[in-house]
Amino acid sequence: MLWIASFVSNVGTWMQNVGAVGLMTELTPSPVLVALLQTASALPVFLLSLPAGALADLVDRRKLLILTQSWMALVALLLAAMAFGGLSSPWLLLGLTFLLGLGGALNNPVWQSVTPEVVPPTELPQAIALNSVSFNLARALGPALGGLVIGYFSASAAFLLNGLSFLGTIYLVYRWRREPQPTSTLATERIVMAIRGGIRYARFAPPVQRILLRGATFTFGGSALFALMPAVVAQRLLRPTSFYSLLLSCMGVGAVLAAVLLPRLNRRLSIDNRVALATTAFAGGLLGLGYLNSAWLLYALLVLVGMAWMLVLNSFSVGVQTVVPRWVQARTISLYLLTIQGGMALGSVVWGAVAERAGLPLALAGAAGWLLLSLLLARRYSLQTPPEALDHTPTRQRPEPVLAGEPTPADGPVITTTTYRIAPADRPAFTYYMEQLGRIRRREGAIGWGLYADLADPDRLMEYFLSESWEEYLRQHQRGVGREEAELKVTLRQLHQGPDRPHVAHLLAQHYHPVAGHPPMPPGSTRLVASTAGEAT
Repeated sequence: MLWIASFVSNVGTWMQNVGAVGLMTELTPSPVLVALLQTASALPVFLLSLPAGALADLVDRRKLLILTQSWMALVALLLAAMAFGGLSSPWLLLGLTFLLGLGGALNNPVWQSVTPEVVPPTELPQAIALNSVSFNLARALGPALGGLVIGYFSASAAFLLNGLSFLGTIYLVYRWRREPQPTSTLATERIVMAIRGGIRYARFAPPVQRILLRGATFTFGGSALFALMPAVVAQRLLRPTSFYSLLLSCMGVGAVLAAVLLPRLNRRLSIDNRVALATTAFAGGLLGLGYLNSAWLLYALLVLVGMAWMLVLNSFSVGVQTVVPRWVQARTISLYLLTIQGGMALGSVVWGAVAERAGLPLALAGAAGWLLLSLLLARRYSLQTPPEALDHTPTRQRPEPVLAGEPTPADGPVITTTTYRIAPADRPAFTYYMEQLGRIRRREGAIGWGLYADLADPDRLMEYFLSESWEEYLRQHQRGVGREEAELKVTLRQLHQGPDRPHVAHLLAQHYHPVAGHPPMPPGSTRLVASTAGEAT
């Protein structure tokens, strides 16, 4: 149901894009205003990607989907009403396109994070591949249908159909009975803190870092195809716009074929080998686009390129949704989307500049060379993750802290210390494993971490981590102990010397709160300390 709704909505979005360009060219001859339509669509992704991911992790995803789809339906129908009433202007069209983009930017992370909820983990790669098929089929059908609607009716009819396409999605999401999610007694996390938490998680999670790096590197090189293919068709091949549309359709066919072959490829090839094979094929497609002239060879080549594009992005998308726990999933997806968009935007500018100076063939050859060189990253930044690292189910709950009194949620910061006794011979192994634990502490939300030795008693080592507030500490506490952390703690406790377990303490920051505006009296004194104005009392 959700896939069908997504496909219909994607078709409507492509019809909307064609209609917006057609209407803008009728309203103004300015190429700058026509180009600004793309900016109005893409800018919200850069502005709202991170807040959208944080919001999707904090609120009910079903309700957020209904809200974002309703917003986009309202804007599209308003745009249709303006166009039908003859009230459109270039700046009004840009403004409403921007508002529509805001809805899309808020919708993308939550929509992608919903997929793991409605399919079992073993089917996730195929489900994500089907989402890619939906997008590529819509990209092939949407512009063609949009052109027919505009030709027979008007751009306003395309806007109306786009607005109606969201209504079906709203109805199906409303009908979706989402599985009950774990509830928390804590207040909802603030957006800014949630964004910082997502960035902090990615900073201290090597699997996420590897996906973001490889994704940015690939899209930087791959963007040359999308940026330069219209110029290749018009200037080098001297073909009409319909030939460009056929090449895009060939890419869509390739994406569908890749989705069909994906289960077999997943069984036979590791993720690194799949990405390497697809990247090599994509580089070959760039070279062919730069130097081949035969239409049929280009058709076949673009089918291969479409397969390669889908295989690479599918590998990255599956990876970024499976290497993180649910509580930070949408935020990680938003970082991934932002990285991909950034790689595409920067690459388009760079390869466009290279093409202007050195020509289209050399620019495409340079992009192909970049992709082939990027394969060297696999030696150090492998995408392969051990199966046990993909299990984010807590192995146990954390023991409740021993407290003399319950702090208020806003109290803090909070320092949690664990004191060990370590023999000198075990010090190197202990510090190694402790640094791995420190990475997990900071990934889970600690804003500071350290390991110190007692200068008066060198066998006594103390680990500490700093939480921003008592509420933030409780939030980390409720997530439980993951498998990786549990295994590290078993190893560290085996290195601990002595009959007792390592001692854990929780320290709360203390602040002076003046009473009646007077400073306190020193112990044993009968006179108050001089005031800040220098007057003794």
